[in-house]
Amino acid sequence: MSLSSPNNKLLGIHHAAIICSDYEVSKHFYTEVLGLKVIAENYRAARDSYKLDLELPNGNQIELFSFQGCPERPSYPEARGLRHLAFVIESVEEFADHLVASGVAVEPIRVDEYTGKKYTFFSDPDGLPLELYEYN
Repeated sequence: MSLSSPNNKLLGIHHAAIICSDYEVSKHFYTEVLGLKVIAENYRAARDSYKLDLELPNGNQIELFSFQGCPERPSYPEARGLRHLAFVIESVEEFADHLVASGVAVEPIRVDEYTGKKYTFFSDPDGLPLELYEYN
């Protein structure tokens, strides 16, 4: 099959994988605060690690892993590699208010100079930079 074949095109992002330092704290954050649906939760005894599969309403997924002794993120957020994970949302203001009410620090809402869309940043329990980005 050639690379130009219509059957060999990227169709979207299936999942993002996140490694956390405290599994129960991060599980609560992603399921209760962000409201993601649990698809599957597995404990892998050989690795002494959990893998939690979470689903967003559009079918995209997040895999939440717990590994012992993993290094911290080197800087915020300009470390080489994945800069942040952005969630599309209808109302940045409403969800930001929900996050604040849940005890999550949220940066002031900004407007993207190129698209005119509202966005803001917040962090998960391990300091992973997350973004809310306006859909409409």
